[in-house]
Amino acid sequence: MQLIDLMHLRRERVIGSWLVGDVLIDPGPQSCMDTLLDALGGESPRVIALTHIHLDHAGATGSLLARFPEIEEVWVHERGARHLIDPSKLLASAGRLYGEDMDRLWGEMLPVPQERIKPLVGGESLPGFQVAYTPGHASHHVAYLHADSGTAFCGDLAGVRILPQGPVLAPTPPPDIDLPAWRASLSIVEAWRPQVLVPTHFGSYDDVSEHLAALREILSEMERWASEGDVQSFAGKMKEKVTRAEDPQVTLAYAQAMPADQSYAGLQRYLQRAV
Repeated sequence: MQLIDLMHLRRERVIGSWLVGDVLIDPGPQSCMDTLLDALGGESPRVIALTHIHLDHAGATGSLLARFPEIEEVWVHERGARHLIDPSKLLASAGRLYGEDMDRLWGEMLPVPQERIKPLVGGESLPGFQVAYTPGHASHHVAYLHADSGTAFCGDLAGVRILPQGPVLAPTPPPDIDLPAWRASLSIVEAWRPQVLVPTHFGSYDDVSEHLAALREILSEMERWASEGDVQSFAGKMKEKVTRAEDPQVTLAYAQAMPADQSYAGLQRYLQRAV
């Protein structure tokens, strides 16, 4: 089981991809593909398993399939599958969010051939893994439990935690944040009784109960911050949380993994829908 730090924009501990046997979980954006290929050492994974299709998790998928035609299939929730086959709507939505920074941040996203996609609904038993449908951060989000190790690969469901001593935060960008669904998905993962939680941003943690409790708490705090203040106030409260880590590089990694203005925008959209 190998953690690959993709060194997004040359910064450590922002995006992590995992190689578990011959399954590559969340390969990251195409902009980090050279780092990923170096870590793979020329070896092809058999499967790419996506927790969801956001560019920082899945953007390199089509490029990897072009590089390694021997990859057998891509695991992805059925709601996200169509956006891998034709990423035009996904890229247009991301373009509104990132503007001129799109290429610098994420690189290109190539289509994935339909015949190489294994669509998931949740509840599947796949070789070595159990799958759960875990919406909240995204409507197309899944988590994977590695049966042999008891490791739950949770994508963004498990939040952002750059170092063990760092805070657990919740990335809440547009367009489809759903806090009740997120909380229900945390209970689904908790029912697995995993030994280890793996968030894509970043690392792995064996204090599972404490991590989940902290995530539930910050979801409530962030909802309150977004409902009571403007984006500047929200960003200030986020900065206060992360600067407690007392390491400027860690603070920058949090900001890169989950920009405060995007988390505010996603929560505002959720709150408006909830009225």
